[in-house]
Amino acid sequence: MPKVLNQNEVDALMDLVQASEDEAPETPETPAATEAASSESESADGYNVTASENVYIFDFKRPERVSTEQVSSIEALHEGFARNLSSSLSGYLRTVIDVRLVSVEQFTYSEFTMSVPSPTIFTSLSCKPLSGNVILEMNPSILFPFIDRLLGGGRVGPGLVERPFTQIEMGLINTILHRIMGQLEDSWSAIQTIRLEIEEEETNPMLMQIVAPNEPVLLLSFEVVMGENSGLLNYCIPFKVVEPIIDEFTQTNWFSALEDPGSDDERTRILSNIRKAPLDITVTLAEVNISLSDLLTMKPGDILDCDTSATSELVLSVGAEESFVGRPGSFKRKKALLVTSMIEREGSPKPWPTTPADEN
Repeated sequence: MPKVLNQNEVDALMDLVQASEDEAPETPETPAATEAASSESESADGYNVTASENVYIFDFKRPERVSTEQVSSIEALHEGFARNLSSSLSGYLRTVIDVRLVSVEQFTYSEFTMSVPSPTIFTSLSCKPLSGNVILEMNPSILFPFIDRLLGGGRVGPGLVERPFTQIEMGLINTILHRIMGQLEDSWSAIQTIRLEIEEEETNPMLMQIVAPNEPVLLLSFEVVMGENSGLLNYCIPFKVVEPIIDEFTQTNWFSALEDPGSDDERTRILSNIRKAPLDITVTLAEVNISLSDLLTMKPGDILDCDTSATSELVLSVGAEESFVGRPGSFKRKKALLVTSMIEREGSPKPWPTTPADEN
């Protein structure tokens, strides 16, 4: 039979409880109490979690392997890519195209494939010398307006067209993809020289598995805007592809690649880019001043007397600037100008150094 406490024993017990509550300190736990709590939190493998240690939440389904600094460098790298792609597509489509980086996130490959629409343009690209493939995905919401623009159509209002792409449309889309690939190669050249090639194309993302579903990937999303139409361009990079060079994506390496724009390699690269720029040149054969009345009465057969000799040197202008002086003549049965000297101006820049390609 259990023992029943009498009234005196109950009063003594209540007094003891009240006394212990009054004596309890209001300050934070003492080191002894912290040590006791730490010993109670010992896990099954014998590891103690103390109050001085930082505890972070880690989701094993979405492991993040790229540091915050590296993500910032990747973001800066591809912001430049977005600006260059805007210029390239604007010139190709002859309209204003705006491309901007929306986000840089880490997901698993299965999460990425489930987030894109179907049908879409899902392209697997090899990126040699790196091992593995990357994914370029473009939404139909912006691809169909691109196609309409290339085929000479009118202004297409915003709207989603849900149908498969034809073979002719796929050919036009590939021309756009190659421009995107070229800009990506140029942007990555500051970190690693890569060569992108199309390996496989699908319209259903679920039919293309370049890595395991739970493999971590780096997803860069770009918004592409043309007039009232817009869509996403997704660039998916599996971590195993970028893992060998992930240490190069740091702020130090990123800025060191850009800190010497006056180097010979940089000058050569700029020269190769501007060499293809078209220029308008004109040669002034003669100049004469006439009155307005003579101009109004001019008719075929009239002769204008110029003070310029037939053997005198002529001025060659590049754009609106007089740049060279030369003698007229013929070359391979065509009219030609033999440049004899350059017109130098005060403060004019020095000419670029010649390269072996120029000498050839």
